[in-house]
Amino acid sequence: MSEPATPAPAELLPTGLPAGLRAELATQRGEFQLEVQLEVPPGQITGLFGRSGAGKTTLLRCLAGLETCRGSIQVGAESWLSEARSLAPHERRVGYVFQGAALFPHLDVAGNLSFAERRAPADAPLQRADVVSWLGLGELLHRRPETLSGGQAQRVAIARALLAAPKLLLLDEPVASLDLQARAEVLGHLEVIHRRLALPIVYVSHTPADLARLADHLVWLEAGRVRAQGPAAELWGGLQLGAELGAEALSVVQAEVKEHHEEHHLTELTCPWGTLWVRRHEGQPGSQVRARIWARDVSLDLDPPGRSSALNVLEVEVQEILARPPAEALVRLGSPAAPTSILARITTRSREALGLEPGAKVYARIKTVSLGRGDGPGAPA
Repeated sequence: MSEPATPAPAELLPTGLPAGLRAELATQRGEFQLEVQLEVPPGQITGLFGRSGAGKTTLLRCLAGLETCRGSIQVGAESWLSEARSLAPHERRVGYVFQGAALFPHLDVAGNLSFAERRAPADAPLQRADVVSWLGLGELLHRRPETLSGGQAQRVAIARALLAAPKLLLLDEPVASLDLQARAEVLGHLEVIHRRLALPIVYVSHTPADLARLADHLVWLEAGRVRAQGPAAELWGGLQLGAELGAEALSVVQAEVKEHHEEHHLTELTCPWGTLWVRRHEGQPGSQVRARIWARDVSLDLDPPGRSSALNVLEVEVQEILARPPAEALVRLGSPAAPTSILARITTRSREALGLEPGAKVYARIKTVSLGRGDGPGAPA
């Protein structure tokens, strides 16, 4: 699998870019009604999550001006929607990437990019050479869309959206139709874009793992309403979202690269509760990484670990327990001082056998830990 090169700690490109987005929107389509208050923090990826029919695409279309709605949209200092007026889609400077790339079939890749550049203002902060480099398009410029793979086409679509100099980038399940390798490549390139640009991005996905990898901020949409929104790591570690995700429940833990152990091809991380081990990661010592831990991969012990093959064992406290009758319980683990938590999905029988209650000290054995960029399987237990 080819990985995009990790850029050096780079200058963000702030020219003309807004501080963020605030929106209060309402619309009705048949019996479905959307009423949301949304905030997209500056320079962050906001993940938009919810079941099919929750209103995710409708919300994006309202932001882009493709759907009639009432309310307000404020992007930086600009008002796109108010009681007094509504800017047309071409006036909103929105980059919109759909599940299908929707490239112009009569133009090659370079022609598709040129079309976007002609729509950009004269003071556009991005240069084609930079965007082509970040998205790995150098060898594709003279190819026609029908000759591109799905992943290649989506990278071109993202480049085309960026070269139009948007003030807001909307990504509507851009990797949903891709295979695992193409999906990982596109997500890796999006991380590069995120590090390079102080651009608010809204990313829609049905896949919790993708959102946990990319999103700094999370909005949980349910039946046209915002069920919860806030810092992604805090929401992932909550019992309600964990219960909604079921077998896909996970936690996101901010960790710091401590040291690389080349002889075992492992990287040692420091997190709020101790040490985590992952497969060799390219991050420099002292750099921050995002560790993803699936609740199904966490088991609990009352006794400290003895001689064992388990690499990742953390001493934590039971914060909350949510019973999932008849056979399961979801346990939120952490410490009063840490803002994030780890979820464990265990059986009701195990909870009763351990006598678990809030405040109990336990040892969490973690089978696998995954990091952000295309790392594949996490370090084994």
